[in-house]
Amino acid sequence: MNASASSHTTKVKYSKDLAFHRELKRRVEEYFQQTELPQRDPPQMFRKTAVILSWFAISWVLLVFVASNWWQAGVLSVSLGLAMAGIGFSIQHDGGHGAYSKQQFVNQLMAMSLDLLGGSSYIWKWQHNVIHHSYTNLVGVDHDIDLGILCRFAPQQRHLWFHRFQHIYLWPIYGLLAFNWHFYSDFQILIQGRIGEHRFPRPQGRDLVVFVLGKVMFFSWAFLIPALFHPLWQVVVCYVLTAFIASFVLSIVFQAAHCVQEADFPSLPANSNHVNNSWAMHQVATTVNFARDNRLLTWYVGGLNFQVEHHLFPDVCHIHYPALAPIVESVCSQFGVKYASHPTFLAAINSHARWLRLLGCA
Repeated sequence: MNASASSHTTKVKYSKDLAFHRELKRRVEEYFQQTELPQRDPPQMFRKTAVILSWFAISWVLLVFVASNWWQAGVLSVSLGLAMAGIGFSIQHDGGHGAYSKQQFVNQLMAMSLDLLGGSSYIWKWQHNVIHHSYTNLVGVDHDIDLGILCRFAPQQRHLWFHRFQHIYLWPIYGLLAFNWHFYSDFQILIQGRIGEHRFPRPQGRDLVVFVLGKVMFFSWAFLIPALFHPLWQVVVCYVLTAFIASFVLSIVFQAAHCVQEADFPSLPANSNHVNNSWAMHQVATTVNFARDNRLLTWYVGGLNFQVEHHLFPDVCHIHYPALAPIVESVCSQFGVKYASHPTFLAAINSHARWLRLLGCA
């Protein structure tokens, strides 16, 4: 966890078990020494960035200036939504973790692609990097698995009668993530200075300028410019479809990696801030891989189907995750640590659906 963040967020202590984590790092460092591959700045990442950004730009230009009927607008809106999710999975995510480049300004620039999409790279850094990665699936601490009374992701969370239907009603709700960023949560978090129960420093100076300019740029390309060429109701319809697609895809990839039957959902003991596991073992226990052999999916989701490797080595470019997975799995086997992986994306989604139904009926 970032030391500068610890004074603002819940202080949680993990058990010490240095041997497992030390061996993981040794084996991974050995891999990079033997292959002489750079952990960051791989040429594949630059090419991938160009492809995804071109996909986004071409989809938007065709949607705004070329589409002349409803089905063309629909196809291009879906394409734009998928491109937005692709930017989030690969470009923004690696940049936000400092895994894109050795140059920090390049990482910051890539991270700010989220601001272009209507989110906030500053708030994301605190919510995702600091809170989620430090306290993955830790009930009552990890904000990402707490949607209040809306649903139940962990056994320790309160059960309400309507949760018995959550395996049905949650799927369309997953498509509302971007709407929440665009119109509500970023502004609420900025005003309150809190993410769930965690305090964090409000953006100031350059960070505040980026936040404001990001929102202005997003609303300009999403609404203002299209409204100059099309009726406003058509612009809104295309926005809704685009944002829903991007939100749904982003949400289900996260759920497939964390909110499944095979993942652990630990909680802090009463009157204690001590987790009965080491940090590295906690990351492995609370994350689950899927579809490791699917190269196309791996490319599109930015290696996030290798969630175990990402949580253990978040500052390594995701291009390397497929090669690191056998190393991590071998070390887990050596130390008797459970390493979970679904063979396909569909298997992971089915596990998530079963988990929702199980917790809804409990």
